[in-house]
Amino acid sequence: MIPLRLRLPLPGLLLISIALAAARAEDGTQTGPQSVTLTPAIVVAGSPELIRVEAPATAQLEGEWLGRKLQFFRSRAGRAWFALAGIDVEAAPGPSALRIEARLAGGVSRDMSRKIVIHAAHYRTGALTVAPKFVQPGPEEMKEIEAEAQLKAKVFAASAPEPEWMGDFRAPVAAAPTDSFGTRRMFNGKLASIHKGMDFRAHMGTVVRAANSGTVVLARPLYYEGNCVIIDHGLGLFTLSMHFSRIGVKEGQHVAAGQPLGLSGATGRVTGPHLHWAVRWQGAYLDPAKLLRLNLAQAR
Repeated sequence: MIPLRLRLPLPGLLLISIALAAARAEDGTQTGPQSVTLTPAIVVAGSPELIRVEAPATAQLEGEWLGRKLQFFRSRAGRAWFALAGIDVEAAPGPSALRIEARLAGGVSRDMSRKIVIHAAHYRTGALTVAPKFVQPGPEEMKEIEAEAQLKAKVFAASAPEPEWMGDFRAPVAAAPTDSFGTRRMFNGKLASIHKGMDFRAHMGTVVRAANSGTVVLARPLYYEGNCVIIDHGLGLFTLSMHFSRIGVKEGQHVAAGQPLGLSGATGRVTGPHLHWAVRWQGAYLDPAKLLRLNLAQAR
């Protein structure tokens, strides 16, 4: 029987330690206790999560959470395994199954799965007035929107097999952010969408920079998003910047953290100049503000 040791959560850190029976590797060394750590400790809808797993470098890790595959990578210091994951803004609150399995040397397999409670996030409802064509598009606009939906699905279907980001994510503009993520938005009196990004009060022509390193996989005008840039950071993690007045990068281009992507503007469905910045992981939209607060230096 595998003994279980549970420690009370510390601020910002949930430490769940699972003491495993030592397994002898092929070279005769012993594997030590294994543990799984989630940061932030309190998991809410829309929250990005850094999952840390203590396991030997020779281990093979597999995981799944809410139907999304976890892809683990070794830390830069080589002391642990990590996965950068998250809970979609529309996820239902309640218990969830975090499945993690570690296959160790000698054919030993350890189940490190846990039950994780997802807490409800309390988001506001806001009202906006935009041009009627953005609420009730005509037949020609609908064709354009459908074609762009297929394009975006293709873009999100492929991602680099290794993390391309390095260290903490940075704010894309030097401008004040709003707390608009998760807001239920009424457009012209009708509930049209959930705001799945963060808005920055960027004046027209403000330089927009890459929040972290990655590859530009889309850089073109779209119907709702206006001039849009999408960066693939690897392992299913993307950042999206919208409403540019001018795009300054090309699709397929690798960008470093802080590199200019273009200038902010007011293209697409907007009420005025600003930058909409979104974070997406395997189809789940995450709170950008929480990603900016994550300490990722320990991982990469």
